[in-house]
Amino acid sequence: MARCSAVMKALIFLTFSLHLSSAVTHSLQYVYTAVTPGINFPEFIVVGQVDGQQFGYYDSKIRKMIPKTEWIQKINADDADYWNTQTQILQGAQETFKVGVDTLMQRFNQTAGVHTWQMMCGCKRDDNATTRGYSQYGYDGEDFISLDLKTLTYTAAKSQALITKNKWDNDPDMTVSRKNYLEKECIEWLQKYVGYGRETLERKVRPEVSLFQEEESSPEVVCHATGFFPKTVMITWQKDGEDVHEDVELRETLPNQDGSFQKRSILTVSAEDLQKHTYTCVIQHSSLEKEIVLNQEVIRILNPGGVPIGIIVGVVALLLVLVVVVAGIVVWKKNSGFKPVPPKPDSEEDSLTSTSSLESNYSSTNS
Repeated sequence: MARCSAVMKALIFLTFSLHLSSAVTHSLQYVYTAVTPGINFPEFIVVGQVDGQQFGYYDSKIRKMIPKTEWIQKINADDADYWNTQTQILQGAQETFKVGVDTLMQRFNQTAGVHTWQMMCGCKRDDNATTRGYSQYGYDGEDFISLDLKTLTYTAAKSQALITKNKWDNDPDMTVSRKNYLEKECIEWLQKYVGYGRETLERKVRPEVSLFQEEESSPEVVCHATGFFPKTVMITWQKDGEDVHEDVELRETLPNQDGSFQKRSILTVSAEDLQKHTYTCVIQHSSLEKEIVLNQEVIRILNPGGVPIGIIVGVVALLLVLVVVVAGIVVWKKNSGFKPVPPKPDSEEDSLTSTSSLESNYSSTNS
C-alpha cells in the first residue's frame, strides 16, 4: 500500500511538472478603477498587464497612457500613434467611470466615504490555441455584474445591479461587440504583445523559499516563495510524508516590483504537533528540475520579542489596501463565478445611461 502511494505521488509530481514545463498560457488583462475624490490619489486609473506584468499605465493626474516595460516600446515601430490613441480612449473612459461612481453611490444610498468602481476584462490563450475571455465589474471590492459569454447575458451579484443587467441584456449589439473584443481582438493583441516581450515573458526564474513563524509561540507556519517567474507555482504541505489539506491557507500570488512573483501558504499547527511529527513544505515550479522540500528544522522566528509582527503587518496592510485600490489592481477576485440575485421587474428605471455604461469604447480598448 505504501509503495502504491509512493508511485501515485511520483505520477502526480510528474504530471504537474510536465504541465508546468510544457503548457504556456499567456494572458492580457485590463483593470479600470475609479475612486471617489478627496483622498489625494488619482480618481481614475487603468493598468494593462500581460502575464501579470504591467506594461501600460494611465491615471487622471497624468492624463496619458505610458509604457511600463521596455519590450512594449517595440510597438512604436509598428504603430507610431499607439500611445496617443490609447490616451484618447482612456480620457473618454475616465469621464464615463466618474459618472458611474456617482450613480452607484446613489443606488447604494451613500453620500460620503471612499468608494471604488472597477472593471476587469481580458483574455487568455494556451499553447494548444484554447482561448478564454472575461469581463466583470466590482463595486467597493465586491462583485457587481459580469458577462456570461456563453449565454450572452449578464449576471447581477447585487440587487443594485439588476437595473444594469436588465438594460445591458436588452442591448444585444453592445453585448456582441464585447464578445467579439474578448474572443477575437483581445487574443490578437495578446499575441502581438507576447511577440514583443517573448524573451521576458517566457523566461524561467527559480523561487527563493523560506519557512518562518512570526513568534515561537505562533501556531502559524508560513512557507514563502518569492522571485519566481512565470507566475504558476504549487506549494503544498506534508505531515510524515502524507499530504496535508486541512488547516492550510493558500494565499494569492502577488507581483514583485521587478516583475517576478511571490506566494505563501500558511499551515496552522500546534507546537506539540509540530514537535511530534515531521512537517515539510513542497514547492514545485517550471524553473526547477525537481521540487524543493523544506522541513521544519529550517523554520526561522521573525520576531523573538518586542512588538508583534502581526501589528506591524496589519498597519502596512492597511496602507497597501489603499495603494492596491488606487493602483488599479484587482481588489475583488472570483474563481467560482458570480452568484446571481433574484430578478426584479424590468420596469425599474436604469440611471446608468448608455453614456455611463463604463464601456463606451470597450471594443476598441486596444485599437
